[in-house]
Amino acid sequence: MGAKRKEQIENVLFTLPAVILVSATIYIPFILSGYYSLTKWNGISKQPEFIGFQNFVTIFTDASSNFLNSILFTTKYTIVFIIFANIFALALAVALTQKFKLANVMRGVFFIPYIMSMTIVGFIWKFIFSQGFAKLFEMTGWQWLNLSWLGNPNLAFYSVAFVGIWQSVGFYIVLYIAGLQAIPSDILEAATVDGATGLRKFFSVTFPMLWPSVTTCVFMSLTNSLKVFDIILALTQGGPGKATASVTLEIYREAFQNNNYGLGSAESIIYFLFVLILTQVVLKAFNKRDVGL
Repeated sequence: MGAKRKEQIENVLFTLPAVILVSATIYIPFILSGYYSLTKWNGISKQPEFIGFQNFVTIFTDASSNFLNSILFTTKYTIVFIIFANIFALALAVALTQKFKLANVMRGVFFIPYIMSMTIVGFIWKFIFSQGFAKLFEMTGWQWLNLSWLGNPNLAFYSVAFVGIWQSVGFYIVLYIAGLQAIPSDILEAATVDGATGLRKFFSVTFPMLWPSVTTCVFMSLTNSLKVFDIILALTQGGPGKATASVTLEIYREAFQNNNYGLGSAESIIYFLFVLILTQVVLKAFNKRDVGL
């Protein structure tokens, strides 16, 4: 009993720092955010003013609130990001698993943007879209280079989505390559013997075997796109106007720029519930697909 008691104490002591750290950085701020969402507070006054659910009413009824528009933008961005990031990553992963001399070099080239700071990537592409494209237009005369890629609301959305996909696609390539290399070679050889070649072999044999990797990549691209912030802040700062303002950027502005911590906390609570429901729906859909396999 003495040894068992000692083991229990050691388990508690080893896990206690992690529990304290997680509580201090996640659970306690979340509880406080729930409280502040029911108050009117500028972040400076000692005593927040309790106003009940007025902040939540304001979000859905005030015409000046951009929260609903930011949810629409984030949803649109998430759909585009998930589809194209995974399509490009899977296509490039299939190409990079072929045997050619520069395969490993190309893997590193595609992965480099992912290890760069998203803010730095945003500033680099802001320079390219403004001055780089202008210089190329002078040299080539191609009209698409002379478009206002960050000034036009429609083009700004596609510019932000393109930079987000470009920056992160290397990470998903690595995951897909790992999945492709884990497929037993004898299964692929048997499919070849049976006469399956090209696209038929990929969609009938390779892709079903790759489904766990697809599930992982789709879910990770979902979570990454829902919290997009750095690239938008560096590229457009939510502009032109508020055309490219994501939910995270809108919450940041409301709380830390407008000093309205109560309304910002209410927006974060609503977005938490939105993300929670969305991720559960996606996970359930993919779990059904896994069972179907």
